Amino acid sequence: MSSSKVALVTGSGKRRVGWHVAEALAARDCALAVHYRSSSAEAAETVEAFRSRGVEVVALQADLTDEGSVRGLIDETLARFGRLDVLVNCAAAWKSKKLEEVQAADVRHYFETNTLGTFLCSQQAGLAMVRQPQGGCIVTLGDWAVCRPYVNYAAYFPSKGAIPTLTRTLAVELGSRNPAVRVNCILPGPVLLPPDLPENIAQAVLFFLDNDFVTGVCLPVDGGRTVFAPDSV
Repeated sequence: MSSSKVALVTGSGKRRVGWHVAEALAARDCALAVHYRSSSAEAAETVEAFRSRGVEVVALQADLTDEGSVRGLIDETLARFGRLDVLVNCAAAWKSKKLEEVQAADVRHYFETNTLGTFLCSQQAGLAMVRQPQGGCIVTLGDWAVCRPYVNYAAYFPSKGAIPTLTRTLAVELGSRNPAVRVNCILPGPVLLPPDLPENIAQAVLFFLDNDFVTGVCLPVDGGRTVFAPDSV
């Protein structure tokens, strides 16, 4: 069993938000399970970079829309490290498309990738955490703009609008089984991402990790755009 806390970050193989979250957790001396779906080369580079800094890390492939694949991802993490303390759901899909062009397959794709994938990972990781005396911390990622949707993302937003409800539901379900398991949500934004947004999200993850009296919370990390923004933003 790893002597360090173990964090699984989905979608962290490429240098995107998940990568920055993994980097912040590594700086807190966490061992890492780097998840990827198809970016095997990028994930291998990520693992090599972390290992060169002395981080205990492994890359794990999984299709998060497949229940069996997700079970395998959690089982592999536990087999490798002997524990799972943190899950951060960063894997997601989004793309603009005019309402007139949206088809059922588009809506279904986003629900499977963004909603179902988050649910399955959080369910399986959470039940594993329930069995641990120390519990664990799960972080989901929604979207600030579910409160103020912008055009051409009608197929995408419903999949993210479900994440706050999913978060609160799992916070109750898992917390009732082990009060040391906490589930919280980050609502990032805006649509034009500033270059330092991934670091801001990573800081929010660390807040949820540090504060063991917070669960079922949805935290906007959007520069205040939930409450105010010019019409052009």
